[in-house]
Amino acid sequence: MSEKKLAIIATKGSLDWGYPPFILASTAAALGYQVQIFFTFYGLQLLKKKLDLKVTSLGNPGMPMPMPMPVLLQALPGMQSMMTMMMKKKMASKGVASLEDLRELCSEAEVKMIACQMTVDLFEMDPSQFIDGVEYAGAAAFFEFAGESDICLFM
Repeated sequence: MSEKKLAIIATKGSLDWGYPPFILASTAAALGYQVQIFFTFYGLQLLKKKLDLKVTSLGNPGMPMPMPMPVLLQALPGMQSMMTMMMKKKMASKGVASLEDLRELCSEAEVKMIACQMTVDLFEMDPSQFIDGVEYAGAAAFFEFAGESDICLFM
């Protein structure tokens, strides 16, 4: 029986959207899967050495809030920072690992992290801002792996 494969496409660069790719990738790697994450567009924010990610409930009506909050109120200055602080505090109180820790787990488990070269070029991003071990490739290279994967997820 051949090794199972998980392919993930990470397109979001916010704090709340950063967790799913790293949690699923590290879990799959621990279960013996070969894993690749293809980071494109805003997902490239997750590869930066210094993570300064925010959480936002705008456009995410399913986000549980401690109190009902109309969309207009969520758009006020300072609300995003407050919600980010609340989310980080809640995660820490529940023992949830930080994004940095989860990303490090993925590196240690040999999860292949690929930055979309086209997006890096498009946004004129500086690769020196990314963590070590990141590979750069286009979508075609990722499809070689994804086409053979047992599971392919888009986030």
